[in-house]
Amino acid sequence: STMLKIAKEFSFDIAHMLDGHDGKCRNLHGHTYRLQVEVGGPLHASGPKAGMVMDYADLKDIVKRHVVDPMDHAFLYDTGSPRECRVATLLQELDSKVHGLPMRTTAENISAHIFHVLQAQGLPVSLIRLWETPTSYCEYSG
Repeated sequence: STMLKIAKEFSFDIAHMLDGHDGKCRNLHGHTYRLQVEVGGPLHASGPKAGMVMDYADLKDIVKRHVVDPMDHAFLYDTGSPRECRVATLLQELDSKVHGLPMRTTAENISAHIFHVLQAQGLPVSLIRLWETPTSYCEYSG
């Protein structure tokens, strides 16, 4: 059976900081991230999804629910950093959106995190490409 890949692109805004970084990124700042999610598999042979790897609408729903919605317009922080946790606690007390990850919130770590979150949802994800700026991206393929 033929293996094909499809991809869908998403965009969302995140605030973060890199505690301990030796440059300006140790300060609180934000990015408009651009995310490409690629999934691979054989084509459905019959039924309503015949000729598709998967329905783009289904792909969109899964990524939106499990990745975009939790992280968009949130302070994304490293739960292992006391400094970042202090910021997150203050924001939560002020009823502001936060989302903790058990790792430093680099583009590399966020890409791997997204890959594994989607894989855990049963998505046959083959590649994550995450642009942190219009000229900088990270690619993760498991």
